[in-house]
Amino acid sequence: MANHKSAIKRIWVNERRRKRNRVIISQTRTEVRKARELIAQKDQSAKEATLEAIRLLDKAASKGVIHKNNAARRKSRLVKRLQELSAQ
Repeated sequence: MANHKSAIKRIWVNERRRKRNRVIISQTRTEVRKARELIAQKDQSAKEATLEAIRLLDKAASKGVIHKNNAARRKSRLVKRLQELSAQ
């Protein structure tokens, strides 16, 4: 266990942030998965699901939960799949 007051506070703050970040990461992964599944099924609502996933990725990147390049890469891959669907 930590001995210094500041170290004890860091433990509390880190735990609080970890819990908040887990929620954001979980939501983001869920929306990305939904978008990918709808694209694979060639569903009409795939575009809306992709936009929602992009919105959550941007939100996570702006809060520092994921790196901005990580969010950009995931968005790029999603949009690429969506465009392949619309090209067919």
